[in-house]
Amino acid sequence: MQKISLFTLLSLFVASNLYGATVSRINVSGNQRMDSESIRILSDVKIGDNVGESRSNAIAKKLQESGYFSKISVNMSGNVLNITVTEAPIVNMVTVEGNDEVSTDDLKKEIKTAERSSYDAATIGADVQRMLTVYQRQGYFGTKIEPQRIELPDNRVNIVYEITEGHPTWITDIDFQGNKKFSDRTLRGEILSREHAWWRFMTQFDTFDEDRIQYDGQMLRQFYLRNGYVDFAVKNTTGTFTPDRQYYSVVFTVDEGDQYDFGKLSIDNPFPDVPDDVLNDVVVMDSGDTYNVDLVDETMSALRSAVADYGYAFISIEPIPTKNDQTKTIDLVFKIQKTNRIYLNSINILGNVRTFDSVIEQLIPMRSGDPFSLQTIEEGRQKLMRTRYFKDVQMVPTRVADSNMMNLDIRVEEQPTGELSGGFGWSNINGFMVDAGITENNFMGRGQIVQLRASIAEYQKQALFSFTEPYLFGRQLSGGFDVSYTMYDYSSLGSFGYDRDSLTVAGRLGWRLTDHWTQNVRLSASFDQNYDIYSGWRDANLYTLGTNFRYYNLDTNFEQNTHTGVVANLGLAYTGFGGTESYIRYSGDIVGMVNFWNDRWQLRSSLDFGYIQPLGDDYVSRVYRYFLGGESLRGFDVAGVGSRLWLNNTYALGGLWKINGSTQLNFPIFIPDEYQIKGFVFMDYGILGKPPKSDYYYPRGSTYENDIDDALRTSVGVGIYWNTPMGPMNFSWGWPLKMNDYDREQRFLLSFETQF
Repeated sequence: MQKISLFTLLSLFVASNLYGATVSRINVSGNQRMDSESIRILSDVKIGDNVGESRSNAIAKKLQESGYFSKISVNMSGNVLNITVTEAPIVNMVTVEGNDEVSTDDLKKEIKTAERSSYDAATIGADVQRMLTVYQRQGYFGTKIEPQRIELPDNRVNIVYEITEGHPTWITDIDFQGNKKFSDRTLRGEILSREHAWWRFMTQFDTFDEDRIQYDGQMLRQFYLRNGYVDFAVKNTTGTFTPDRQYYSVVFTVDEGDQYDFGKLSIDNPFPDVPDDVLNDVVVMDSGDTYNVDLVDETMSALRSAVADYGYAFISIEPIPTKNDQTKTIDLVFKIQKTNRIYLNSINILGNVRTFDSVIEQLIPMRSGDPFSLQTIEEGRQKLMRTRYFKDVQMVPTRVADSNMMNLDIRVEEQPTGELSGGFGWSNINGFMVDAGITENNFMGRGQIVQLRASIAEYQKQALFSFTEPYLFGRQLSGGFDVSYTMYDYSSLGSFGYDRDSLTVAGRLGWRLTDHWTQNVRLSASFDQNYDIYSGWRDANLYTLGTNFRYYNLDTNFEQNTHTGVVANLGLAYTGFGGTESYIRYSGDIVGMVNFWNDRWQLRSSLDFGYIQPLGDDYVSRVYRYFLGGESLRGFDVAGVGSRLWLNNTYALGGLWKINGSTQLNFPIFIPDEYQIKGFVFMDYGILGKPPKSDYYYPRGSTYENDIDDALRTSVGVGIYWNTPMGPMNFSWGWPLKMNDYDREQRFLLSFETQF
């Protein structure tokens, strides 16, 4: 009987633990900041619930997950549920120390531990991992981050993330295996990653980045596809860290395959009103050329534009290749999917808060009802971007349901067009310069340009007010006026040797002749006081009526800030109308630019000419003649070439005509593009005509003949262009190849002008 009673008691004890007891009261202890009722709510248990061992564990886990407590005890005593807690400390402050390469602001974006939140070791550990990821993306794989907990009164703590950065994980070696057609050096030039060298201090491409290494593999494939190796594959990419993870070596194992050429090329044209000849003319490769995937993409883009000009938008072009392993050729059929002719339904201008819709409408070449043309839309985008009114311009076409109409949304992001500026600079002509001014390029949102500026330089002082209305009377007619006062102190500068004070008032009109040609007419009056060695101080009034024809056809890569195309000017101006000078001036210039190699290289060639025709026996004063040298003919001093006074060969006589030009190759150097530093090599040439015959002798009428010539001068040189945040700087070194004994050289030329 006693055995049965003992067994019964044991069974009741086990059952009470398995099935629990009914809660009649909940006691909470240990809490200081949080009230007991809130803890009861968080526990999700109430009077009358049955709580056993498993439920007690669940209550403890739920309270732990709230993050408010560092220690929790839950147990039943009879019908009483006892909850004992130790509250987690409150985070008082979160700081980061020891970081130099990554800003504190960038690191704090990754920190989820917030001030006045409960201390949570798991959250802090996750913060550390996210910050380490930021460092690893910048190549600092050896970085260590130690979170420190500093105890404060009232159960508060400060969290300090102590960072030891070290130096970045540099790539010491980049090697290739399996390549036979191209050298390791060539392939290294086709990827982003670079081997570490001391002179690559301005780039991060010599640090390890796993994502960049994977992208390098894609770049290798694109390089081989551009050279006909269609079966190329990166079989493996292996890398090795040094034990301290401060250096990294990478090996690309490649399979090049065979080289293929283009075979038969054809176009499947479904449009009867689109001539085949038009489409064939835009194909950029020929049969027999080495296969190049970029040429395939260019042809597809050109075909889309050509078909879109006939009103067919959203066409689909699928290049269908046929690989011929026997002949090592790839036949291509460009299959065009047929669509209906599309027209513009409406043009909606969005995002312009300040600029009038009418200003934007004047700039774009398309109107509602026009055939939809991707090429015309892109021309409009280029025109809007060239105004510099907008930071970004997006052309977003959307199709009108159940119709052959398209709506076009022009989404613009405006940027400041006003400028309150001061500046300083230096040039060989003007010396050190300080200027200040106010310029508004989009006055009151109407596209008007208003400028007020003054400058003081070592050899020149100027004040200018200018106003331009680009849409006079609501038409494609620009008008404006300029008032300027300029003082030239050139009597002590090199070969110029004259002084001039000039007040000029001018009015102008301009209009567009074609898409690329414009014309302007300018009427001006100048009231001068001039000084030179021949005449001393002399008053001169010049009244001039002139016209200028301008050709502009540039395709701009805004990302690289480079251009392809031609800009030319042709001018004719008559000076007379009873003034003290009477002559006709003919002038012209042309600049051609070609971008290549991903628009990062540019070949630029220019030609400039001018001719002054005196009327009758009128004398053309020296200050209005042509001079060459300095920026117009590098390697020579300002006004450093041409006819000169025999008595003082630093005194240039100038010429009645000139021809000068330049050919320059601009190219990227080892510094990344984002720093906007380019190198260049150039060849300059120029011929300066002779002065009036009365200046062949000095003094006039004597037998002392001046040095008179109109011979060719040439020079070559190298230079660096740097578009600094404050403005552009040009450094060039020129060496004359053909010169006369009395010419004045200047090997180094610096031009620096800035606004801030």
